[in-house]
Amino acid sequence: MSDAHRVVLVSTPGAEAGRRLARVLVQERLAACGSVVPAVTSVYRWQGAIEEEEEALVVLKTAADRVEALTRRTRELHPYEVPEILALPVSDGNSGYLDWVIEETRAASSGQADAQT
Repeated sequence: MSDAHRVVLVSTPGAEAGRRLARVLVQERLAACGSVVPAVTSVYRWQGAIEEEEEALVVLKTAADRVEALTRRTRELHPYEVPEILALPVSDGNSGYLDWVIEETRAASSGQADAQT
């Protein structure tokens, strides 16, 4: 079970951008679910300067074998030059939920969403 699932974190310039991204990824079955955390503050170094920005965080739940396609599609859709896309392994969880994640991302593995990515 632990190798089959991932949680993917993506920061976006705001909640609306996060909702748009999550909706596309779920519609294309690259993610089973996307939860948008509307207000996070990111502090980071970019091009030699310390920056501080208000962003949204999108928490995506997906199958491990969908991460590559999800990452590629996120990079196509994302407005940032170098978007944060971090895939974290899931070591355990509610088996019913984890089965649902696989089911919701499986339809794309052999279907139409792959043609779109």
